[in-house]
Amino acid sequence: MGLGCLGLALALVLWNRVKTRKTMDTLDKMLEQAKNGTFREENFDETRLSALEMRFFQYLTAGVTSAENVRQEKDKIKSLIGDISHQTKTPIANLLLYSELLQEEALSDGARKSVRAIREQTEKLRFLIDALVKLSRLENGILALSPEKQPVGPMLEAVVGAYRKRAEEKGLYLRLEPTEEWAVFDGKWTAEALGNLLDNAIKYTREGGITVEVRPYELFLRVDIVDTGMGIPEEEQGRIFTRFYRSEAVKDQEGVGIGLYLTREILSKQGGYLKVSSEVGKGSTFSVFLPR
Repeated sequence: MGLGCLGLALALVLWNRVKTRKTMDTLDKMLEQAKNGTFREENFDETRLSALEMRFFQYLTAGVTSAENVRQEKDKIKSLIGDISHQTKTPIANLLLYSELLQEEALSDGARKSVRAIREQTEKLRFLIDALVKLSRLENGILALSPEKQPVGPMLEAVVGAYRKRAEEKGLYLRLEPTEEWAVFDGKWTAEALGNLLDNAIKYTREGGITVEVRPYELFLRVDIVDTGMGIPEEEQGRIFTRFYRSEAVKDQEGVGIGLYLTREILSKQGGYLKVSSEVGKGSTFSVFLPR
């Protein structure tokens, strides 16, 4: 009698262990399929699942459905952004072309001034659309950055070279301190971010100039864009990185207030960040931090 009860107890223990192992194996299989993206509702038969397995199955099914909805929304956004970019290129190009043709005509001073204004506003519109398209692609994960370890010198030389003529035309110097330092960054997009900073520095500097220099740290490489411009009030320094923010002091200057926001997004997407130190009347220093 006692041996029979003991045998029955052992059998129950073994049966529970087998059932528990089967449940754990099923859960493990579900997790593995969810991880590699192959989990589907039809892969499991509800009648063969325990209550725990069933709840876990429902949870993963909801997660897969949510992920699929997110993917579909991203596809829609990607298509919309592509359509906006494509559909606006031709009208803007035509406006610029016709304004150039009109400038070659014999026009009155008033008409010539109007044509020049049309061209300037069209250029502003083109820049705004390009910036918004880039920003939307970055924010929605449609555009992926590809940071890699490389020297910063060649990239800085190319960016500074692209803006040197504009600085000289304004009577400003634009200097780059030589460097042989390396960092981890996406060359194309980091160049665009630095270009935005140089564009602002030249735009808001009336005399003196801009210096670009590199400072190495243990974890980051710092690229400073130092100008002798008008400076930024302390109370505004936290707001200049927000989208479309423009200070009252620069309302008469060209710009749409998106360059610094886009620059910060580009840097954050590759593990970097952006800081500013400034004093009104004494210039500003924008510091780009790139992972080493």
